Amino acid sequence: MELQQKLAVLADAAKYDASCASSGTERKNSLGSKGIGSTGGMGICHSYAPDGRCISLLKILLTNFCIYECGYCINRRSSNVQRARFTPEEVVQLTLDFYKRNYIEGLFLSSGIIQSPDYTMEKVVEVARLLREEHHFRGYIHLKTIPDADPEILAKAGEYADRLSINVELPTSESLRQLAPEKDEQRIQISMGAMRSRIDQAKAERKESKSAAKFAPGGQSTQMIIGADASNDATILQRSSVLYRSYGLRRVYYSAFSPIPDASAALPLQAAPLKREHRLYQADWLFRFYGFEPQEITESAGKNGGMLDLDMDPKLAWAVHNPGFFPINVNVADKQKMLRIPGLGPRNVSRLISIRRHQKVRLDDLTKLSISLPKIMPFIETIDHRPGRELESDNLRARFAPKPQQADLFG
Repeated sequence: MELQQKLAVLADAAKYDASCASSGTERKNSLGSKGIGSTGGMGICHSYAPDGRCISLLKILLTNFCIYECGYCINRRSSNVQRARFTPEEVVQLTLDFYKRNYIEGLFLSSGIIQSPDYTMEKVVEVARLLREEHHFRGYIHLKTIPDADPEILAKAGEYADRLSINVELPTSESLRQLAPEKDEQRIQISMGAMRSRIDQAKAERKESKSAAKFAPGGQSTQMIIGADASNDATILQRSSVLYRSYGLRRVYYSAFSPIPDASAALPLQAAPLKREHRLYQADWLFRFYGFEPQEITESAGKNGGMLDLDMDPKLAWAVHNPGFFPINVNVADKQKMLRIPGLGPRNVSRLISIRRHQKVRLDDLTKLSISLPKIMPFIETIDHRPGRELESDNLRARFAPKPQQADLFG
């Protein structure tokens, strides 16, 4: 198979891995349709470097051959898909070619399992070693690691990569046993724990000496597939909270399940709503950066079988279910209270705190910050505004309830 054919197969196969946030590109080679640098959508993803920069990565699998039989995976052993396999040297060539054409700033590399976890992980690490040591590549590298691989091989991965990730795959151990019988939750946890220890140790050593070796300075991340099992959003968010606390993760990625060809009878026939995935990311953001506890976010979903409201973002849903917490006086409230106001994010909270050092905050000040007044007014007090009966529970629900779709008179 030609290198460009392999790229088409293995870039497309990598799109199911959400461990690096993905969005397509339509950049073209300046030489026209020919040339290994040409790409359409697949193969390029966007992620974030440790310093916060948004960067473009070549996102591919080393191979989509796999000895595992994970029911939710299109690359599972029994799947009837076109297979391909890169050599480490071919991945290096592709990465450097794309980098020189300014299409990418780094590499995201994952792989199916071939021969054994150790063998596969050695090949993945070899790509990073060749880039770093032989080609002096200083771009961003994110490696997907295999928890069953030898710890020393995983340690080598951390020496070359900016970020590492191990997928927990599913929200519960029972679902993992049913749908991915070759994968072991305990082994995943042990590997993630060891990775955190090495990352923390390297950070401590770097504080003592700037010449100390780095180890995955971008930290580690993981992915959960949403909708492949019966887990509700409350279960998923509680699991994410434990993962963040236990392993110091930089991100938990949520990937909405999409039905695959020749799927297992244990899997649902319908795709999980993408809006559900979006709501989980919003809720995840709330307990990472806004001071919410997972149970606070999901308690309002209790009457909905533990599922987040698809028609209302989680922060607004919490406010509607907790009217007694409001109104918040933006002239005197502390930062944590203000972060609970729907329509206010950290940046505008900081701006309001700065404004009130010099003057009393009025509604006009909110308008100047491009804050949505209809969303925020029921929940705040300013020098010239105080909500009345808007804060009554029924009034809030009616105000923010989704509007019925208008009938198409011409359809």
